[in-house]
Amino acid sequence: MPQMNMVQAINDALRLELRRDPRVVLLGEDVGKVGGVFRVTQGLQEEFGADRVIDTPLSEGGIIGAAIGMALYGMRPVPEIQFSDFIFPAFDQIVSELAKFRYRSGGEYPAGMVIRTPVGGGIRGGHYHSQSPEAYFIHTPGLKVVCPSNPYDAKGLLLASLRDPDPVLFFEPKRVYRAARAEVPEGDYTVPLSQARVVREGRGVTVIAWGAMLYEALEAANEAARQGIDCEVLDLRTLWPVDIDAVVASVKKTGRVVVVHEAPRSCGFGAELIALLNEKAFLHLEAPPVRVTGYDTPFPYTLEMDYLPLAARILPALVETARY
Repeated sequence: MPQMNMVQAINDALRLELRRDPRVVLLGEDVGKVGGVFRVTQGLQEEFGADRVIDTPLSEGGIIGAAIGMALYGMRPVPEIQFSDFIFPAFDQIVSELAKFRYRSGGEYPAGMVIRTPVGGGIRGGHYHSQSPEAYFIHTPGLKVVCPSNPYDAKGLLLASLRDPDPVLFFEPKRVYRAARAEVPEGDYTVPLSQARVVREGRGVTVIAWGAMLYEALEAANEAARQGIDCEVLDLRTLWPVDIDAVVASVKKTGRVVVVHEAPRSCGFGAELIALLNEKAFLHLEAPPVRVTGYDTPFPYTLEMDYLPLAARILPALVETARY
């Protein structure tokens, strides 16, 4: 089984689906000739032609608007937004139109499509190339939100998203595009949506993370183990619809929970997870739930590593929660 990084795994998934389904079309800024700013779509225009891997003008609203039209006519568009920070010019198209077509048409026009976009910090991109906007879209009924942490999941989750009848926002953590490597099957397989994975078993504290922050959570959990604290680390993989059963099962076992995410703290997805746990597992909690997150500031350039919730900030939260 070959070793792949996340860039290669996503490229392989797109290639497989372009071959399998003639309705699939990729579009976005520089996705064709250049192969994308991170080279995720490299080589696809050469194989499938400029009619199926389309370089677009620099207009996020136009990219998503065109993709919505394609989806309504039965195609399977895969628009790329070059950085998630630039998804906001297309925000109205996504939340006011795309998210509502299935509901407003009584299921006649489901408008299935996958919006791919790199998210998060770790590449010194500053405040216009480092944001994590997942909460905006989780808040919008009609959208699914996925964020893989590793190459195997990235390929399997993307293939599952491409075959899902609903619109999916597929957030790709750019910090681990090439840093994370894993064995990835060459053939066709899917990882089911809305199914979290326990990546480290434990009984003392549940740590919930996704994307690049999973690795920080694991590093902190390993250090906590040296202090006698046994952490269970849960990778959500699909943020929405969230696998709340897996979250509740873990917290019932440990009685304690720490949520880690890059996005700002206020109204971040961690707050919703804690609210759900208070509703569904309150009597099992033995300590107040804790969030370790980005700060309520614009994402900084020179202080990037201070802003990110790295292992050094997660560890004290684990210790405090375990000893409460």
